[in-house]
Amino acid sequence: MKKFFYLASSLIIFAACNQASKEEKEESAQPTTQSMNKQFFGSIGNDSVYQFTLKNAKGTEVKILNYGGTVTNILVPDKNNEQGDVILGFVDLAGYQQTGNPYFGCLVGRYANRIASGKFTLDGKTYTLATNNNGNHLHGGLKGFDKVIWNVDASDSSSLQLSYNSKDGEEGYPGNMLVKVIYSLTPDNELKIDYTATTDKATPVNLTNHTYFNLSAGKDSTILDHELMLNADQYTAVNDKLIPTGQLPSVKNTPMDFTKAKRIGNDIAKVKGGYDHNWVLTKRGNDLTLIGTLYHPASGRLMEIYTTQPGIQFYTGNFLTGALTGKNGQKYIQHSGLCLETQHFPDSPNQPSFPNSILKPGETYHEVTVYKFSTK
Repeated sequence: MKKFFYLASSLIIFAACNQASKEEKEESAQPTTQSMNKQFFGSIGNDSVYQFTLKNAKGTEVKILNYGGTVTNILVPDKNNEQGDVILGFVDLAGYQQTGNPYFGCLVGRYANRIASGKFTLDGKTYTLATNNNGNHLHGGLKGFDKVIWNVDASDSSSLQLSYNSKDGEEGYPGNMLVKVIYSLTPDNELKIDYTATTDKATPVNLTNHTYFNLSAGKDSTILDHELMLNADQYTAVNDKLIPTGQLPSVKNTPMDFTKAKRIGNDIAKVKGGYDHNWVLTKRGNDLTLIGTLYHPASGRLMEIYTTQPGIQFYTGNFLTGALTGKNGQKYIQHSGLCLETQHFPDSPNQPSFPNSILKPGETYHEVTVYKFSTK
């Protein structure tokens, strides 16, 4: 009986140990998976900032912070299959929080671009917004969506879902607005950004991403040798403070004509201050449409831009002065990077002839933009 008891006890203990070992392995495997996709990046007060990594089978990587929904890195191969980081940014959280950070990689809102004098009238009421750019309202104000910590609703190796509840009166805007943004990296090297928003009061909304691209991955100090094509026959003319005049001139026979791919440096000197304008995209409705390409001949990297939006702001980093130090100790001089911000037109709340940018209760704002990377 004693032998039987000892044998039975040993079997029970052995089974329990095996089960415990199995559970320990399963538990240890879960944090390992999470740690591959989520890394601590710093703290803001009592809040933690994390960097999430999206990766596909081709080795392409996109890294994103929950602070500002900021894209910090996009690693894609060149024509020789050499990986390179094709966007501007910083190595730590302090860089993204510093005064003078020109919105590197972030989500911009509640209203991207400029609203004249920081004022608009809606349903008979005039709203006054924060003014932070030559007396005008720019990119959501003093503390726009780029400077808040977003909620992480879901994440895995191919997507990151963020949300933010913008309170009624925030930066002067009416209505509680719930915003959701999903970043996805597809097997075909597409970075998809899917934006939705709802509100309980009518409010302007214009969401975009403010990533600065340099497809040379830092090998060229500027983007002047990049070749750009934009499917746009018109652009929004602006005054000296970059506020639209309401006119939509033709790009034909002007430095603004990118209907056929051309080197960015060819005509930039003919544009006062450099390119910082909204192009009126030639497209029907709000279908997801190929509206532009960016090509860097030396590396062979090609980026295609698809969007549902009616416009795109092409900005050539005109205000970069070399004062900012980025990745690998690089000084970001004028034209170090360029932005291709899909959007509604600037100052639309004050321009009745522009596409509507007012979101009302019961409606859903929904826009999609895709940046697809390849080589040729």
